[in-house]
Amino acid sequence: MDDRIVELIKSENGEGLRLLQQRYSVLIRYIVYGILQSEADAEDCISDIHIKVWHSIESYCPDKSRFATWLTVISRNAALNYLKRKTECDNQLKEDMADTFSVEEEVIRREQVENLKRALSTLSPEERHLFYRKYYYLQQTAQIAAELGATERSVEGRLYRLRKKLQKELVGDFR
Repeated sequence: MDDRIVELIKSENGEGLRLLQQRYSVLIRYIVYGILQSEADAEDCISDIHIKVWHSIESYCPDKSRFATWLTVISRNAALNYLKRKTECDNQLKEDMADTFSVEEEVIRREQVENLKRALSTLSPEERHLFYRKYYYLQQTAQIAAELGATERSVEGRLYRLRKKLQKELVGDFR
């Protein structure tokens, strides 16, 4: 099904977007609403995501990731960008950040990202899933707890232990 969606969108056939929406609307809404927390903002952002998928489908490479993963990253980034634009700091922040990073700082940042990936790979699948929900998808602890059938306190405890475990793995990289 994913191959068909990609093929239709690449050939600029609107049926591809219809199939995309039919198959992935729940996933996209789940990600976007979790970040934006507003129905109206989520609707606007989801429209932006469909446009982004339409225009950037050529960048999708099935050898690198599954289509759902590619779509998840686009959805998350679109929601975060929407949130930044909404707070009216996006353009100024980008200019300031671009001016302040040196080549050395960029190399250090990339090394830290690789170290974090390595540390995350030591976690169990359940721990990684919890980490991503909280720190990548920016979900509220209450939402995570409700969906896992746990108390907020137990989720906060698990997150605390997760952070300590990662801190030991990273041995000061992010302190």
